[in-house]
Amino acid sequence: MGAQVRLAAAGPGAGHDKALRRVVRFTHQAVPQAAAVLLTLIGVPVLAQTPAIPIPADLPIPRVDGPFVTDGVLDEPGWDQAHRLTLDFEIRPGENTPPPVETEVWIGEDGQGLVVAFIAHDPDPDSIRAFYRDRDAAYDDDSVGIVLDTFNDQRRAVQFYANPFGAQMDLIYDDVNGDESDNWNAIWDSGGRITDGGYVVEMYIPYRALNFDDSGDELVWGIDLIRRYPRDFNTRFASSPRDRNISCYLCQLRKARGMAGVEPGRNLELTPVLVVTGGESTEDPLTQPLESKDIEVEPGLDLRWGITPETTLNATLNPDFSQVEADVPQLDVNNNFALFFPEARPFFLEGEDTYTTPMTLIYTRNIVDPDYGLKVTGKSGPNTFGLFTTDDTVTNFIIPGSQGSDFATLDDTGYSLAGRYRRDVGELNSTVGAVFTGRRSGDYENAVTGIDGRWQITGSDRIIAQIVASQTQYDPQTVEDFEQPEGSFSDLAGQITYSHVERDWTAFARYADFGTDFRADLGFIPQVDYRYVGGGGSYRWYPEEGDPNPWFQQIQIYSDYDLTRDQSGQLLEEEVDVSAWIQSLYQSYVEVGTSVRDTFFNGTLYEEDLVFIYGEAEPVRGFAFDLYWEQGQAVDFANERPADSRGWEAGVRWNIGPHLLLRVSQEQSILETLTGEEIFDARLTDFRATWQFSIRSFLRLTSQYQDITRNPDVYVDEVDETERALAWQLLYSWKLNPQTVFFAGVSEAGFEDDRLGSLEVFDRSAFVKASYAWFP
Repeated sequence: MGAQVRLAAAGPGAGHDKALRRVVRFTHQAVPQAAAVLLTLIGVPVLAQTPAIPIPADLPIPRVDGPFVTDGVLDEPGWDQAHRLTLDFEIRPGENTPPPVETEVWIGEDGQGLVVAFIAHDPDPDSIRAFYRDRDAAYDDDSVGIVLDTFNDQRRAVQFYANPFGAQMDLIYDDVNGDESDNWNAIWDSGGRITDGGYVVEMYIPYRALNFDDSGDELVWGIDLIRRYPRDFNTRFASSPRDRNISCYLCQLRKARGMAGVEPGRNLELTPVLVVTGGESTEDPLTQPLESKDIEVEPGLDLRWGITPETTLNATLNPDFSQVEADVPQLDVNNNFALFFPEARPFFLEGEDTYTTPMTLIYTRNIVDPDYGLKVTGKSGPNTFGLFTTDDTVTNFIIPGSQGSDFATLDDTGYSLAGRYRRDVGELNSTVGAVFTGRRSGDYENAVTGIDGRWQITGSDRIIAQIVASQTQYDPQTVEDFEQPEGSFSDLAGQITYSHVERDWTAFARYADFGTDFRADLGFIPQVDYRYVGGGGSYRWYPEEGDPNPWFQQIQIYSDYDLTRDQSGQLLEEEVDVSAWIQSLYQSYVEVGTSVRDTFFNGTLYEEDLVFIYGEAEPVRGFAFDLYWEQGQAVDFANERPADSRGWEAGVRWNIGPHLLLRVSQEQSILETLTGEEIFDARLTDFRATWQFSIRSFLRLTSQYQDITRNPDVYVDEVDETERALAWQLLYSWKLNPQTVFFAGVSEAGFEDDRLGSLEVFDRSAFVKASYAWFP
């Protein structure tokens, strides 16, 4: 259960610095006292900490005359009225040092939106890394962007980036949770071109794409302007300096002033959707031939309405909640707990950061095929709120335990409801909040309620806590199949974490306790019935100040310790992790580490150990690779014995010219008995070839192959010796904007086991999907 935790100064694109959150639980006796502390702290002020580095003067946003054409040619007369500035700070790897190249920014607003132009000078234009990319896919390229804290509350910001061809990336930066997500999509314009002296990018961001408080005579927003300059290092320039001793990012932004009299988007957006599918399939390729499926024509409608400047209503009728593109595959062998897959469906991604809590209590991939969905998200002063409800043709949920989890499905229609409230407290990003989720299907129901708090005590110190209660009643079939309690049952869960983050070192400590009967069926909580205590820290080195040619960007050593017991006191896991990593030339990252742990499973305590090495680099323009290798002693869960384990993963990303992108990844996992007999050899290959016609359209071929070979002679239970699966998809995509899209694709899936003897196709499908964003 142990895992590495890295804590670092926050900020967009934090690279390998990630914070890992664990779900935890307080005992029944501790919950009343802890709840009282949470409620009391609503009124407790936090200690503000001002960055030691002065924040630059406010940035005026003048009114300019339009219209503007976002083509990367700055020939509109309105640009003469724009405010002009330069990006004066290299924030990575340098520490607020002068950038090696100049970046000019022109900015203004025309009453309907922001207009921004970046003139990115480069003495060697041939070194610019730019390719035609799909939306949210150009993070490895040169790019420029703007960060806007439109409520000026230092909690949440929207980000707009574009590469030199104008390929768009838009993201949400959540400073409360330290998360960054590109699942948010706005409708805005961008264009760019490479010149003899660098490149130029123009952006037009309409106010209707933003939410903000327009009650004052003048708007004041937090603002940062960014340039990504990937060469030997993944270098960043900014308009605001960065104090690495302060963990919050948005509290360090300069302010943009102006935009008097403008209004945010209260517009109504209607998006009709049409999906047509057909194909052939079979339930058993050995005994039944492929049979044609009826052609299905499914119309749908999505609605987005800005009820007020701060509140948005989203609704969907008969939505197409299928995945247009296949998930990145995961190798599921010798695992006891459910695998996590990220959400990719637009309805659930809208305002997703509103529903984030320290525990993963809302995991919308549990909702499979709804007929409708309704969602309201908003912010009023210090209050942030969200509520959504959907139905579902099936009801999926995890049956958690202390040593593993199962997966249950009810064929009856289900209903899901989730609500979230959060209030900002103090000057820094401290909050208190509440959450509720509910699910119901026939005799089954589950409800979860909880409160949580995040206190940024200083710029470097933070406490995070959450307390949650659940009440559950399973249907009779689930009770029988999974040996679950009869009737209604309830339990509690909670967590508390303290972290300290400074420029050179970090430290953290956690306590956790999950009740045996706690269930969060709309969330992703695969483990219950455990208590956890752990802590750790890291230390960093940076290049010497003033070094003109550093050979590394950052070096870190890290260690943690954790101890987990079940509610009866039985040891489940005791683990020590130690690792070290370095970011260096060629945008390289190398990490080595080891773990030593004792793991309890089904009555036996096993000794495990692991050594690993991971590396990645982009040595030349357009070519990158990564490699992971591990070896050690593990637990063979299927046969309940110790075993030797080894495995590796490798991936290559290669741009052949500006239009063609090849990606291939390979993964292998081998488990052997201690006497050297192979238990299984599992391999997984994912291949993707994309021809990007322009920043709006592409053609992609995806192939996924899984090959698992087992040795039945060493298994306790009967198993197939061979298990293979092959799936491929050919997809054409055209996107005018995130809502006006056209997709067409064909796919095929085959499977093989001992009974079949060879790969047999069990499904062939073809589909067309079209949608159009209409602003009545």
